[in-house]
Amino acid sequence: MMDAEQMTLDCGKTIDEISDYLESGRSPYDPEIETCPECLNALDALSRAGRLSRELIAADAAELPEPSESWFHGVMTAVRAELRAGRSIPLSHPDPRVTMTVTEGAVQALIRASGDAIEGVFIGHSKIVGDVEAPGAPISIDITASVAWGESLPGAAGAVRGAVSDALARHTELNVIAIDVTIEDLHRPYPPAPLTSEDLS
Repeated sequence: MMDAEQMTLDCGKTIDEISDYLESGRSPYDPEIETCPECLNALDALSRAGRLSRELIAADAAELPEPSESWFHGVMTAVRAELRAGRSIPLSHPDPRVTMTVTEGAVQALIRASGDAIEGVFIGHSKIVGDVEAPGAPISIDITASVAWGESLPGAAGAVRGAVSDALARHTELNVIAIDVTIEDLHRPYPPAPLTSEDLS
């Protein structure tokens, strides 16, 4: 179980409040949530986690295994942890009087969104290893994922690595020296893959 502090964003909203708002269809409109970057990150992350659950439930239960309950719990725990602001990652600015940073939580949300955008892949958790607060310091990224049955595992891992590398290069100034992707689970593809003549023989 996560304690109350872990369940509360730095803006003061709780994960339960964000989850309830998402389940209500984001109605009635809550300007405090809809104009808060942290809340919007939380809505996006919880929405993707919910999509994973719905798609796996909708898949053909008789054919392929679904990720275990412990895997789902791990994903939700990771999502909640990522919604914390974490460390401040500096960004350069031409005016030395201006200080710009992006939060570690925002970067982890970017990593998750980049990986989840790949067909057949759902990100389990990500970890940014290294001194992100020191400009130019070497950084590595550890990522776990679930991949749809039938997909090439090396291909999926490579696609995640490429997508995350491109996103981090585009949106941050981190000196990323390694991105390690571990495939922890396989899940049913959704929509289910069409049967072939070989499957029917």
